[in-house]
Amino acid sequence: MAFQVSPGVLVQERDLTRIIPAVSTSIGAFAGDFRQGPLDEVTSVSSEQELVTIFGKPDSNNFEDFFSAAAFLQYSNSLRVVRAQNTSISNATASGSTFVIKNVTHYQDNYSTGQASVGEWAARTAGAWGNSIQVSVCPSATAYEQTSVTTVNDASTAVGDTTVTVTSGTPINVGDIINFAETGGYEYRVTAKSTNDITFVRKETGTGGLHSALTNGANVRRRWRYYDSVGTGPGTSPYVSDRSGSGDEIHVVVVDEDGDISGVPGSVLETYEKLSKAADAKSPQGDSNYYPDVIYAKSQNIYWMDHNTSGTNWGSNASGTTFTAVDTPTLESLSGGADGSASTVGQVKTAYEKYQDAETVDVGLIIAGSGTGAHVDNLITIAENRKDAVVFASPERADVVNISNSETQKTNVISFFNSRGSSSYCVFDSGYKYMYDKYSDVYRFVPLNGDIAGLSARTDLVADSWFSPAGFNRGNIRGSVKLAFNPTKTQRDELYMKRVNPVCTFPGQGTVLFGDKTALSSPSAFDRINVRRLFITLEKAISTASKFQLFEFNDEFTRANFRAIVEPFLREVQGRRGITDFLVVCDNTNNTGDVIDRNEFVAEIFVKPNRSINFIKLQFVATRTGVAFEEVAG
Repeated sequence: MAFQVSPGVLVQERDLTRIIPAVSTSIGAFAGDFRQGPLDEVTSVSSEQELVTIFGKPDSNNFEDFFSAAAFLQYSNSLRVVRAQNTSISNATASGSTFVIKNVTHYQDNYSTGQASVGEWAARTAGAWGNSIQVSVCPSATAYEQTSVTTVNDASTAVGDTTVTVTSGTPINVGDIINFAETGGYEYRVTAKSTNDITFVRKETGTGGLHSALTNGANVRRRWRYYDSVGTGPGTSPYVSDRSGSGDEIHVVVVDEDGDISGVPGSVLETYEKLSKAADAKSPQGDSNYYPDVIYAKSQNIYWMDHNTSGTNWGSNASGTTFTAVDTPTLESLSGGADGSASTVGQVKTAYEKYQDAETVDVGLIIAGSGTGAHVDNLITIAENRKDAVVFASPERADVVNISNSETQKTNVISFFNSRGSSSYCVFDSGYKYMYDKYSDVYRFVPLNGDIAGLSARTDLVADSWFSPAGFNRGNIRGSVKLAFNPTKTQRDELYMKRVNPVCTFPGQGTVLFGDKTALSSPSAFDRINVRRLFITLEKAISTASKFQLFEFNDEFTRANFRAIVEPFLREVQGRRGITDFLVVCDNTNNTGDVIDRNEFVAEIFVKPNRSINFIKLQFVATRTGVAFEEVAG
C-alpha cells in the first residue's frame, strides 16, 4: 500500500477485465511457381483478381500452383503466398543483363542506389513477362515537342503517301508523333526511318497516309510519342524553382509493348508526370517527387536502376542546380527476363520455410498443391513444428489423372498416402477435379487440396473451427466439372480406413468432401479434423492470453486471475458446441513450491471435445396391427 502521512482515502485500480483474444485459424498458406510477383517473400492475397495482379495469370507450366491458390480464394479472402525461386529465373532489364531482383527488400539492399551495369530500368519482378515492358522517358521540354524541327524536301508527296523525305532525319525517331501544316491537323506516328526518309501511319486510325499533298518547305512538328498521356511538357518544378534550380522535370510512361500483360500491344500501363531529377524534391503534399522514389513507391511494373547516361546533375539536390535538358526522349524495351525451370522439391521447400515461425507468420491452413511425397512430408514437418496449422494434401497427379481403371486409382492413392507418416496435423484427399481455366479457355485437372483447405476456412466463417468441413452442409466443392477419381461406396470404405478423405460427386447433389479424418494412424479424438482444429483454436487463444501472466507472481491472486480469464472462454466454446465439458486446474496442487522456485506457472486444462457424426444407423421395424410400440421399442 502506498505510504500516507495523514488519514485519507487512497484509490487504486487493478484490471481484472482481460479476456481471451480472438485468434484466426483460417488464414491459408501456399508456395509455388508463378509468372511474376516477388520471390522468397510472404505476400497477402485477398481475391483471385489480386492473385492475378500480383502473381500473373496461369499458363501451361504453373496452372496447378495457380489454381491451388485460386481454389482456396473461392471460399476465403485471406491467403498468404510465397513465389518459389527456381533455377535460371531472371528479371527483364533495359540492358538485357541477366540477374534476379527477389523482392522489395532485395532491391533496397542491392540496387536502389543505381547500378549502371544493368541499365536504366528493370522489370519489377522476375520472369519472361517483363520482356513485354517498354519504358519511355521524356526528359525535357525539347524532347516533348519541337516546332519546325525540319522541313519537307520531297516534291512528289501526294495524298495517301506514307513516305516523306525531310531535310534531315536526325531529330526524328521511330515512334515520334509528327504533323505537317498542309494536312488539316492530322497527326502521324513514325513507323520507320531510313536516313532522311520517314515512314508513318495516321495516328487517329493507325493506318493510311497523307491527308493532303505536301509542298516542299512544309514545316514538320515533332512531339514525344506519348505527349497526349500527359498535360504539358516537362519544365522546372516549383520546388526546384524556389531553390534557384531549373530543368528538373521528366515524364515516365510504362508500356505493354507486346500485349503480354494487358492483352493489347502498345497499351500504356502507367504514366508518371512531372517527376523531378532532384534528389530532395518534394510534391506539394510533402512526399518525395524524386523520380526513383516515386517509381519505387508506386509502380507495379518497373524499378529504377540508373540515371540517363546523357544527363548530368541528375540525383543532385535542388539548390542552385541546373539539370541537363536532354533533348531526345528515350524508349527502352526490356529483355533478358526468364521464367526459369520448374521449381525442385528443395526449392519449394525453401519457399514454404517462410511459414516455419508461428510467431512471425500467422497461418492455419497449409495448401500443398501438387507435388511428391517428399513435398508433403516437408509440409507435415512444418505444421507439426508450428502446432497451429494443418496441411491439406492430394495424391500425385499420375496417381489419378488419365487412368481409366478406378481400382488402379484407388490403389495408387492408398499407396501414396501409406508412405506418409502418422500425423493429426495433415488431411489427405482422394484426388483432382476437372475445371475450366478461363484465362486460357481450356479445361484442366487440378488438385483438390486448395478447395478442402478453403472449405475449412469457410467453415470458420459460417460456423466455427471445431465444426467438420465435410458433408452436404459445409463440404460442397466449387467449380468442379468432374472428378479424375470418383470413388464408389466400397472404394470409399477402403480409402477411409487408410486415412484418405474421399471426394465424391453424387448425382443431383454436387461434389462433396465425404470424410473428415486427419492423417493420424492410431484411434484417437485427434483423428478427426474438427477436434484437431478445436485444440488449435483453444491452444492458440489461451496461450496468447497466458503471455500476460509472464513476470507476475505465482500466487493465488495470479492463478485466480488466470482461471477467471480461461473459464468464461471455455464456457463460450461449450455454448457454441465445441466442447461438452471442461475443467481448469491452476492452484497450489500443480503450482507447488518446487514449481514456483523454478519460476514456472502450471495450468491444466481438461476438455471433452464434441465429435462429428460419421456413421448413421437407421433401423426400421414393422409390427403387427394392434401391438403397442412400448412393447417392441427399446
